[in-house]
Amino acid sequence: MIVSPTRGLFTLFVFSILLLSACAPANTSSIQAQIHTGTVTTLIAPTIPPGFVMVDGTRPLTFPADFGAHPDFRTEWWYYTGNLQTSAGRHFGFELTIFRVGLLPPTAPITKDSNWSSREIYFAHFAISDIGSNHFYAFQRYSRPGPGLAGAQADPYHIWLEDWNITQTKAGVYQLQAEQGNIFLDLTLNNEIGVVLQGNNGYSRKGKNPTNASYYYSQPRLQANGTVKIEGAQYQVSGLVWNDHEFSTGVLDENQIGWDWFSLQFEDGRALMLFQLRERGGGISDSASGTFITADKTSLALHKSDFNIVVLDQWHSPHTQGIYSAAWQIQIHKPDCSLHVKPWMSDQELNFPPMAYWEGAVHFQGTCDGTPVDGNGYIELTGYAGNLPLP
Repeated sequence: MIVSPTRGLFTLFVFSILLLSACAPANTSSIQAQIHTGTVTTLIAPTIPPGFVMVDGTRPLTFPADFGAHPDFRTEWWYYTGNLQTSAGRHFGFELTIFRVGLLPPTAPITKDSNWSSREIYFAHFAISDIGSNHFYAFQRYSRPGPGLAGAQADPYHIWLEDWNITQTKAGVYQLQAEQGNIFLDLTLNNEIGVVLQGNNGYSRKGKNPTNASYYYSQPRLQANGTVKIEGAQYQVSGLVWNDHEFSTGVLDENQIGWDWFSLQFEDGRALMLFQLRERGGGISDSASGTFITADKTSLALHKSDFNIVVLDQWHSPHTQGIYSAAWQIQIHKPDCSLHVKPWMSDQELNFPPMAYWEGAVHFQGTCDGTPVDGNGYIELTGYAGNLPLP
């Protein structure tokens, strides 16, 4: 399946294909969909349709333009995760992610002249971890863009799928809203340290081939205030949110089976992103990397040799029988940090057959250069409940 990792997920390509037959040209032979009772069978060509742009590191990122969509690239996501607390200390984690998948490049003709015709599909995941009740809620949606059902624009910033959306209200301030049944999230986000370019000025390698990469930036510290509603109970909350935005056209290396992604927000104002791509046979790809953000907002690039992640425990999913990593010791060499990371609760697995992954709120404590540190974060684990559906 054609997508580039760190934060992208393969889960909803199956559902994306459901919508393709009504919006793509009739002669689109590389993608076929068969709909049965309760089942979608898909056949996706392992080659990328011609016309999409490959990531090669030559494109500078500019803002606000790059806050929006990039239809020249095949896949894209806006990924919000965060840890929230009430004044009494009740803890919540959440994820709201909106994905865009290009079915056809912008230059390809669409034979059906309709507001419903589209070259792309949007889909989204929304999840809340209610730590106090040890309950995890997860939902998914998918839609074509037209007419106005889903989309992404840069200025003013607005990313949406129906009534799940993130909207800029003024410079550096955003409103995040999502509701599904009796689960509701409404947050105001204030950007604390601006944009951080990941990798080499936003060019993030994911494999041996230079085009197995993404353009990738983060907003690592968004101060959040707002409301969580669960099963009729309403909570006023505050906390920290992390936003990742990536776009790409590349594919995973053939021997890569999944990835571990970490975003950690320190109580003292620092932040850390790490990812590692796991290979068949137990190895870690040389493209493992990260960024350490100091309290004065300086970004320090981290390469595979600059850190080490040791798994301390495992969790066996009762839903998928997947065996996930469940506690970690992270060692960074410069600065000299040793962090012990644990989930706020074990079961934070999103199970959307035929794909499942673990995306959950975590907390940590340890030392950096001899000084005690602690904080919260989010971790994504893929490829543990069966292999990823690679071509």
